[in-house]
Amino acid sequence: MNGPNFYILLLAGVLVNGRELRWENQFDQPLQFNCPSRQSISHIKSQHDNFYEDRVWDFECKDTFVSEPECHWSPYVNDFQQEFSFKCPKNYVLTGMSSYHSNDHEDRRWKFYCCRVNSYCNQDCQWTPYVNYFDEVISWQVPGLNYLVGAGSYHSNYYKFFFMPSASPSLL
Repeated sequence: MNGPNFYILLLAGVLVNGRELRWENQFDQPLQFNCPSRQSISHIKSQHDNFYEDRVWDFECKDTFVSEPECHWSPYVNDFQQEFSFKCPKNYVLTGMSSYHSNDHEDRRWKFYCCRVNSYCNQDCQWTPYVNYFDEVISWQVPGLNYLVGAGSYHSNYYKFFFMPSASPSLL
């Protein structure tokens, strides 16, 4: 099957599956993601590649804020090949993530963007179990009426990356 019909079929397949091909970063490249104004992260997706020993990331967001929130970036929360556990301050939810990759360490350093929510308290947050095995796909939806307030991971020189989000009960 060559010629124009093949290319039309190929293009149709790309268009139908185009959403699956979109990532916020490329392998070995920085990640910089912020939800649109007044939204917070509602779904995290990631795929690992053994050749690059890195992950690509994608996110979905949901309406969260009534007005423009007060927001700030954390400093980097980890060094390469170090475990981390990050949680936004009280009354804040996670709306963005940033990281850069080191080929020497085959790991990423992370920082997080947190935004304040009025009439909200994230004191009863619970860590999920890890949402992936090393090198496997991550697809994690924030449970309904909950908000993402943190993330954690640890690194293994053999397995690389294990991700654990933290969700908080709904707005009061």
